[in-house]
Amino acid sequence: MRLPVRFTVSIAAAAVLALGAAACATAQSSSSSTPPSAPAQPTAAQTAAQTAANGGYISSDPLANVRYDNRYDLSLGMAYDHMKAGPTLLQGSNLGGLDLSASFWLTKHWGIEATDRTYVGTSGAGVNAANIKGPFVSEYFFTGGPEWLGPHNKHGALIAHAMFGGVYGDFTKDLLGHPASFVDFYNNQIAPAAIIGGHFDLNRSDHLVFRVTPDAVFTWYTINYYPNNTQMDVNFAISVGAEYKFTKHKR
Repeated sequence: MRLPVRFTVSIAAAAVLALGAAACATAQSSSSSTPPSAPAQPTAAQTAAQTAANGGYISSDPLANVRYDNRYDLSLGMAYDHMKAGPTLLQGSNLGGLDLSASFWLTKHWGIEATDRTYVGTSGAGVNAANIKGPFVSEYFFTGGPEWLGPHNKHGALIAHAMFGGVYGDFTKDLLGHPASFVDFYNNQIAPAAIIGGHFDLNRSDHLVFRVTPDAVFTWYTINYYPNNTQMDVNFAISVGAEYKFTKHKR
Protein backbone atom coordinates (compact mmCIF):
# COMPACT_ATOMS: atom_id res chain seq x y z
CA MET A 1 0.00 0.00 0.00
CA ARG A 2 1.50 3.30 -0.95
CA LEU A 3 1.48 6.11 1.67
CA PRO A 4 0.53 9.59 0.61
CA VAL A 5 3.48 11.90 -0.16
CA ARG A 6 2.38 14.52 2.40
CA PHE A 7 2.33 11.96 5.20
CA THR A 8 5.84 10.73 4.26
CA VAL A 9 7.27 14.26 4.35
CA SER A 10 5.79 14.86 7.80
CA ILE A 11 7.41 11.71 9.18
CA ALA A 12 10.82 12.75 7.75
CA ALA A 13 10.57 16.24 9.30
CA ALA A 14 9.73 14.80 12.72
CA ALA A 15 12.73 12.51 12.55
CA VAL A 16 15.07 15.41 11.76
CA LEU A 17 13.74 17.45 14.69
CA ALA A 18 14.20 14.47 17.06
CA LEU A 19 17.81 14.00 15.99
CA GLY A 20 18.56 17.74 16.46
CA ALA A 21 17.09 17.75 19.96
CA ALA A 22 19.19 14.72 20.93
CA ALA A 23 22.38 16.38 19.65
CA CYS A 24 21.69 19.59 21.65
CA ALA A 25 21.06 17.59 24.82
CA THR A 26 24.35 15.72 24.40
CA ALA A 27 26.30 18.99 23.91
CA GLN A 28 24.74 20.59 27.01
CA SER A 29 25.51 17.50 29.06
CA SER A 30 29.20 17.60 27.99
CA SER A 31 29.59 21.28 28.75
CA SER A 32 27.99 20.98 32.19
CA SER A 33 30.24 18.06 33.16
CA THR A 34 33.45 20.02 32.38
CA PRO A 35 34.38 22.28 35.40
CA PRO A 36 35.09 25.96 34.60
CA SER A 37 38.78 26.89 34.63
CA ALA A 38 39.94 29.05 37.63
CA PRO A 39 41.06 32.63 36.84
CA ALA A 40 44.84 33.19 36.88
CA GLN A 41 46.18 34.62 40.18
CA PRO A 42 48.33 37.80 39.92
CA THR A 43 51.98 37.49 40.96
CA ALA A 44 53.50 39.42 43.89
CA ALA A 45 55.28 41.77 41.49
CA GLN A 46 52.02 42.47 39.65
CA THR A 47 50.24 43.11 42.96
CA ALA A 48 52.98 45.54 44.12
CA ALA A 49 52.92 47.32 40.77
CA GLN A 50 49.14 47.61 40.89
CA THR A 51 49.29 48.90 44.50
CA ALA A 52 51.91 51.51 43.58
CA ALA A 53 49.89 52.52 40.51
CA ASN A 54 46.82 53.00 42.70
CA GLY A 55 48.77 55.14 45.19
CA GLY A 56 48.64 52.55 47.96
CA TYR A 57 51.09 52.20 50.87
CA ILE A 58 53.98 49.75 50.51
CA SER A 59 55.65 48.97 53.88
CA SER A 60 59.43 49.13 54.22
CA ASP A 61 61.96 48.92 57.06
CA PRO A 62 64.08 52.12 57.36
CA LEU A 63 66.45 50.27 59.72
CA ALA A 64 67.13 47.31 57.45
CA ASN A 65 70.57 48.63 56.45
CA VAL A 66 71.76 49.66 59.94
CA ARG A 67 75.31 48.44 60.50
CA TYR A 68 78.05 49.18 63.01
CA ASP A 69 81.01 49.04 60.65
CA ASN A 70 81.49 52.74 59.83
CA ARG A 71 84.90 54.29 60.43
CA TYR A 72 83.76 57.84 61.32
CA ASP A 73 80.78 59.54 62.89
CA LEU A 74 79.94 63.09 63.97
CA SER A 75 77.34 64.35 66.45
CA LEU A 76 75.99 67.73 67.51
CA GLY A 77 73.65 68.36 70.42
CA MET A 78 72.16 70.96 72.69
CA ALA A 79 74.08 70.75 75.95
CA TYR A 80 73.35 71.39 79.63
CA ASP A 81 75.85 71.55 82.49
CA HIS A 82 75.38 72.15 86.20
CA MET A 83 78.45 73.56 87.95
CA LYS A 84 79.66 75.84 90.75
CA ALA A 85 81.73 78.86 89.82
CA GLY A 86 83.63 78.93 93.10
CA PRO A 87 85.00 76.61 95.77
CA THR A 88 82.69 77.73 98.58
CA LEU A 89 79.58 78.90 96.70
CA LEU A 90 76.26 77.50 97.83
CA GLN A 91 74.52 78.61 94.62
CA GLY A 92 74.97 76.52 91.50
CA SER A 93 74.98 77.51 87.84
CA ASN A 94 72.77 76.03 85.14
CA LEU A 95 74.63 76.50 81.87
CA GLY A 96 73.52 75.76 78.32
CA GLY A 97 75.47 75.39 75.09
CA LEU A 98 76.61 73.01 72.37
CA ASP A 99 78.29 69.60 72.35
CA LEU A 100 80.26 68.74 69.18
CA SER A 101 81.77 65.23 69.18
CA ALA A 102 83.53 63.00 66.65
CA SER A 103 84.56 59.34 66.70
CA PHE A 104 87.19 57.28 64.90
CA TRP A 105 86.49 53.54 65.21
CA LEU A 106 89.49 51.20 65.36
CA THR A 107 87.66 47.87 65.79
CA LYS A 108 84.07 46.69 66.07
CA HIS A 109 83.88 47.68 69.75
CA TRP A 110 86.69 50.21 70.34
CA GLY A 111 87.25 53.71 69.06
CA ILE A 112 88.59 57.15 69.94
CA GLU A 113 86.23 60.02 70.67
CA ALA A 114 86.94 63.76 70.94
CA THR A 115 84.53 66.43 72.12
CA ASP A 116 84.43 70.22 72.09
CA ARG A 117 81.81 71.63 74.45
CA THR A 118 80.75 75.19 75.21
CA TYR A 119 78.61 76.09 78.22
CA VAL A 120 77.43 79.63 79.04
CA GLY A 121 75.06 81.16 81.58
CA THR A 122 74.83 83.07 84.84
CA SER A 123 75.80 82.11 88.36
CA GLY A 124 74.92 82.93 91.88
CA ALA A 125 77.57 84.99 93.67
CA GLY A 126 78.87 85.28 97.21
CA VAL A 127 77.78 88.15 99.43
CA ASN A 128 79.63 91.28 98.25
CA ALA A 129 79.68 95.04 98.86
CA ALA A 130 78.98 95.83 95.18
CA ASN A 131 75.76 93.78 95.24
CA ILE A 132 76.83 91.78 92.18
CA LYS A 133 74.12 89.27 91.28
CA GLY A 134 73.93 86.73 88.48
CA PRO A 135 77.28 87.42 86.75
CA PHE A 136 77.98 85.75 83.39
CA VAL A 137 80.25 82.66 83.46
CA SER A 138 81.33 80.16 80.80
CA GLU A 139 83.27 76.91 80.32
CA TYR A 140 84.96 75.53 77.18
CA PHE A 141 85.92 71.84 77.26
CA PHE A 142 88.36 70.10 74.92
CA THR A 143 88.75 66.40 75.77
CA GLY A 144 89.30 63.03 74.12
CA GLY A 145 89.71 59.37 74.97
CA PRO A 146 88.58 55.77 74.45
CA GLU A 147 85.07 54.80 73.44
CA TRP A 148 83.41 51.37 73.74
CA LEU A 149 80.41 50.08 71.78
CA GLY A 150 78.26 48.03 74.12
CA PRO A 151 74.95 46.21 73.51
CA HIS A 152 73.50 47.17 70.13
CA ASN A 153 71.05 46.13 67.42
CA LYS A 154 69.34 47.80 64.50
CA HIS A 155 67.19 49.88 66.84
CA GLY A 156 69.89 51.42 69.01
CA ALA A 157 73.09 51.13 71.00
CA LEU A 158 74.72 51.87 74.33
CA ILE A 159 78.18 53.47 74.10
CA ALA A 160 80.54 54.29 76.98
CA HIS A 161 83.39 56.81 76.92
CA ALA A 162 86.06 58.27 79.20
CA MET A 163 87.64 61.48 77.88
CA PHE A 164 90.43 63.56 79.38
CA GLY A 165 91.84 66.96 78.58
CA GLY A 166 91.22 70.50 79.72
CA VAL A 167 88.67 73.22 80.29
CA TYR A 168 88.92 76.98 80.07
CA GLY A 169 86.81 78.64 82.75
CA ASP A 170 85.88 82.31 82.32
CA PHE A 171 84.46 83.57 85.62
CA THR A 172 85.47 87.21 86.16
CA LYS A 173 84.43 89.09 82.98
CA ASP A 174 81.15 90.29 84.59
CA LEU A 175 82.50 91.26 88.03
CA LEU A 176 82.80 95.00 87.30
CA GLY A 177 86.59 94.89 87.63
CA HIS A 178 86.60 93.13 90.99
CA PRO A 179 88.84 90.07 91.59
CA ALA A 180 87.43 86.52 91.76
CA SER A 181 87.83 86.47 95.55
CA PHE A 182 85.28 89.32 95.78
CA VAL A 183 82.43 86.89 95.04
CA ASP A 184 84.12 83.58 95.97
CA PHE A 185 84.69 82.61 92.31
CA TYR A 186 87.48 80.65 90.69
CA ASN A 187 90.07 82.61 88.78
CA ASN A 188 89.98 82.56 84.99
CA GLN A 189 92.17 79.62 83.94
CA ILE A 190 92.81 76.52 81.88
CA ALA A 191 92.41 73.51 84.16
CA PRO A 192 92.47 69.70 83.88
CA ALA A 193 89.11 68.09 83.10
CA ALA A 194 87.55 64.68 82.47
CA ILE A 195 84.20 63.63 81.02
CA ILE A 196 82.99 60.12 81.85
CA GLY A 197 79.65 58.74 80.70
CA GLY A 198 78.27 57.61 77.37
CA HIS A 199 75.61 57.75 74.68
CA PHE A 200 72.12 56.33 74.36
CA ASP A 201 71.59 56.02 70.60
CA LEU A 202 68.27 55.49 68.81
CA ASN A 203 68.70 54.74 65.11
CA ARG A 204 66.43 56.55 62.68
CA SER A 205 68.12 55.24 59.51
CA ASP A 206 71.46 53.75 58.52
CA HIS A 207 72.96 57.28 58.61
CA LEU A 208 71.02 59.25 61.23
CA VAL A 209 70.85 58.60 64.98
CA PHE A 210 68.99 60.37 67.77
CA ARG A 211 71.49 60.68 70.63
CA VAL A 212 71.26 61.40 74.36
CA THR A 213 74.57 61.81 76.23
CA PRO A 214 74.60 61.93 80.06
CA ASP A 215 78.00 62.51 81.68
CA ALA A 216 79.81 63.15 84.91
CA VAL A 217 82.11 66.16 84.44
CA PHE A 218 85.26 66.45 86.57
CA THR A 219 87.21 69.74 86.87
CA TRP A 220 90.28 70.74 88.88
CA TYR A 221 90.19 74.52 89.30
CA THR A 222 92.72 76.49 91.40
CA ILE A 223 92.28 79.74 93.33
CA ASN A 224 95.11 82.26 93.79
CA TYR A 225 93.77 83.57 97.09
CA TYR A 226 93.64 81.93 100.50
CA PRO A 227 93.82 78.97 100.93
CA ASN A 228 95.43 78.82 97.45
CA ASN A 229 94.29 75.26 96.77
CA THR A 230 93.05 73.18 93.89
CA GLN A 231 89.60 71.68 94.19
CA MET A 232 88.05 68.80 92.27
CA ASP A 233 84.38 69.32 91.39
CA VAL A 234 82.09 66.63 90.00
CA ASN A 235 79.08 67.95 88.10
CA PHE A 236 76.32 66.58 85.87
CA ALA A 237 75.98 67.31 82.16
CA ILE A 238 73.66 66.04 79.44
CA SER A 239 73.39 66.60 75.69
CA VAL A 240 70.54 65.83 73.30
CA GLY A 241 71.05 65.87 69.54
CA ALA A 242 71.80 63.89 66.40
CA GLU A 243 74.64 61.75 65.12
CA TYR A 244 75.61 61.21 61.47
CA LYS A 245 77.41 58.02 60.44
CA PHE A 246 79.71 58.13 57.43
CA THR A 247 78.71 54.67 56.22
CA LYS A 248 80.74 54.83 52.98
CA HIS A 249 83.94 54.66 55.03
CA LYS A 250 84.16 51.15 56.48
CA ARG A 251 86.62 49.95 59.09
